Amino acid sequence: MHPNLPPLLVVDDEKNMRLSLQKMLGDEGYEVCAVDSAEAGLQLISQENVFMVLTDARLGGMSGYDFLARIRAQWPDLPVIVITAYATPKLAVEVIKAGAMDYLAKPFAPEELLHAVGRCVERYKLIQENTNLRARAGETYQLEHIVGESQAMRAVRQLIQTVAPTDARSLILGESGTGKELVAGALHSLSQRRKANYVRINCAAIPETLLESELFGYEKGAFTGALKQKAGRVEEADGGTIFLDEIADMSRPLQAKLLRFLEDGSFTRVGGTQELRVNVRLLAATNRDIVEAISKDEFREDLFHRLNVVQFRLPPLRERGDDIVVLAEHFLKHFGATMGKKVKSLSRAARQKLLAHRWPGNVRELRNVIERALILETSREVQPASLPDFQLESRLHKDDPAALAGDKPLDEIVADFERNLIHSILERHGHSLNKAADSLRLSRHALRYRMQRLNIAMSDDDEASEPDKEGDRHG
Repeated sequence: MHPNLPPLLVVDDEKNMRLSLQKMLGDEGYEVCAVDSAEAGLQLISQENVFMVLTDARLGGMSGYDFLARIRAQWPDLPVIVITAYATPKLAVEVIKAGAMDYLAKPFAPEELLHAVGRCVERYKLIQENTNLRARAGETYQLEHIVGESQAMRAVRQLIQTVAPTDARSLILGESGTGKELVAGALHSLSQRRKANYVRINCAAIPETLLESELFGYEKGAFTGALKQKAGRVEEADGGTIFLDEIADMSRPLQAKLLRFLEDGSFTRVGGTQELRVNVRLLAATNRDIVEAISKDEFREDLFHRLNVVQFRLPPLRERGDDIVVLAEHFLKHFGATMGKKVKSLSRAARQKLLAHRWPGNVRELRNVIERALILETSREVQPASLPDFQLESRLHKDDPAALAGDKPLDEIVADFERNLIHSILERHGHSLNKAADSLRLSRHALRYRMQRLNIAMSDDDEASEPDKEGDRHG
């Protein structure tokens, strides 16, 4: 059988020939549709998906050649094989020039037919692969999909516009879920290479033993199971862009080979000796602390400098202030359209709950939260009850003192600790400013001032939701 392959269409006005072709191809695992005229063939192609057409040149009614011309005009990527009883070199040339993939002269051996059909299978799969690649490259990789009005995100978008038209290598740093893949995709879509392939590899998702062969390909017999030569993803990306996500998880030996590749685009397939060369733009990303990985000898410093021509640093969502609401409303509109829901906005209480959460999963977590809210919500506004309680999420990424310190100055360490503490107290007291201020032995005014200084977002509605205490007048 040939899984994921549509039927093959046979067009012949001789019943015995149709049955013979159906059996011959069916025995090889192909699904076959058979009709007795070109007119019926055109109707079937317009209604169903077929991966190729096998037609006789002489048909009652419309001829096989006119049938071929109609197919070329309406479905130019659909392979056609023409069968003729009067094969001459001149006729063969004319058939191929008319757009046929191949022709068969009667009588033909079964092997000839199966070989010709096999070529059509390869062509169909190649067209599908290219279509899928281009579809993936254009999925959500436009600059306008990088949503946010904070100063940091405006700077990121401006840097993308500046760097994208060049071939500069770029290193994208940021926590998981901050949008590193969107930045890489936007760099490709705005580049001179946008019409070529955009290839993505997640270095953490592929076993170390397979990553090299996936990246650079392999020769026949290079290892057990290597039954034929296979081109690598760098060859697939030739002329375009390759994006290596989670590059800090790549093994040291493979890092050395990547370093050589970055010098001039040269590489050797696994098990091969021939040096090959491609022209690709390389983008890389990681959610790890790259300096720490270098200090632990887990990532080559020379590779870091090769990749770090232009550096993008994406801020975590908790530091992006009102972008939380901007993104929530963006996802609300997106999921509302796809689900056909009439939920139009966030309630004041829902905004307060979103702004108070620390978002350890960043934008990806917020996207999931809004999708969940749309599924559950029955009113025209998202209510707090449709949002998670965040109890489990708030326990993620709790920084211990050693991890918090890192190589930061003392002022930054203290600010991070104070920010995390205030977030925790707010969550414990249901995001009530008055109760949180009482717990911290501060006036409400003093707590609000600290939150503004630490860029802890609270909406205007939230500030108006509780009356100032008498003590705030003396805060």
